[in-house]
Amino acid sequence: MHRVAITGLGVVAPPGNSVAAMFSSLVDGRSAIAPLQMPGADRLHSPIGASLRFDGSAHFTPAQLRQLDRVSQLSLAAAAQAISDAGLDPAMEPRERCGVCVGTSLGGAITTDAGYQVAYAQRSERVATYSVLAAMANAPASWIASQHGFSGPNLTYSTACSSSAVALGEAARRIQQGDVDIMIAGGAEAPLTFGVLLAWDALRVLAAVDPVDPSHSCRPFSANRSGLVLGEGAAFLVLEQWEHAQARGAHIHAELAGYGLVTDVAHITRPSVEGQARAMLAALRSAGLRPDQIGYVNAHGTATSQNDQVETAALKDVFGPRAHELPISSTKSMHGHLLGAAGALEFLISVAAMQSGVLPPTMHLDRPDPACDLDYIPGHARRDVQIDAVMSNSFAFGGTNAVLIARRAA
Repeated sequence: MHRVAITGLGVVAPPGNSVAAMFSSLVDGRSAIAPLQMPGADRLHSPIGASLRFDGSAHFTPAQLRQLDRVSQLSLAAAAQAISDAGLDPAMEPRERCGVCVGTSLGGAITTDAGYQVAYAQRSERVATYSVLAAMANAPASWIASQHGFSGPNLTYSTACSSSAVALGEAARRIQQGDVDIMIAGGAEAPLTFGVLLAWDALRVLAAVDPVDPSHSCRPFSANRSGLVLGEGAAFLVLEQWEHAQARGAHIHAELAGYGLVTDVAHITRPSVEGQARAMLAALRSAGLRPDQIGYVNAHGTATSQNDQVETAALKDVFGPRAHELPISSTKSMHGHLLGAAGALEFLISVAAMQSGVLPPTMHLDRPDPACDLDYIPGHARRDVQIDAVMSNSFAFGGTNAVLIARRAA
């Protein structure tokens, strides 16, 4: 089995449109959650979200924009960053040995929402010409492959909130098995449309707006948490066969060492302690690591009542008494829940934390829930921390639980 090197990182997310800007914002505890500026926001129970500043016209021609939903625009931008960071010249690689894996929950949601508006509300007989191509879930992966000429495996995973963690794990397996040398893997989501938000509103899992400061509305592990906040963005990593990366002199950020994937069949939306614990243990076995070798966990931490208590209990099951000494944070408190892109973004954040020795905080945790009594790094980043392995948890509606582990490059 080949080792998997992480040689490139790229991100377009609410806290910042580069890895450095995004991570700096998180370390400073700045929340990107704000009132939504969109038609119909006043009709929503929870009219807040984590949106990002991204103008597609600065990156794509008008002809390209007609074919690209926002989810594909964000994907192409983040993937290009990762490829640049890796110092990768696709023209110098055997194209059939390079592939793409993308995770997304909703695909081209903006295009779909606009099409329904035209068809049903306006009663038009015509929708935009490229609606199908823009909305299809595999569009981001296809566009990335087309732009860079990667003719190897091209796969899209949709497992709700764990989609991009699955994409990364499955891409790593392709490399481990020797099928490919390089995979561009990650996730993207652009769910901030009225129709999507209204549907999530109906589930009664979105956060109530903080009356004093809307940016404080997402409070993972807090006694007064009220739900999750949706966000948009994309995060991509270049994964590479270890010897291949060394041979071309690439800088290796870390090793993707562990991947655990299990299905929680207890309930389609209700998580279980057993299911989450099994995913973490599977990742540890995959990495060949003991629980005491993990130095930081980026928790799924959605700020919903059930998940936060269940995840706390699952962490205790896996890490035992040491769970109380293990630094853990939910960065969703600042960048929101990116659904299918959450796993890739949070794994990237975990890698950045290990590299920098700075652990981002869980913000707005002013009233800890007695049932969530672990070290959730409340309020302020933790600096000068030497860690050699990090874990990122992604647990999903539908029960697909995916956990990733990165190890310091050595």
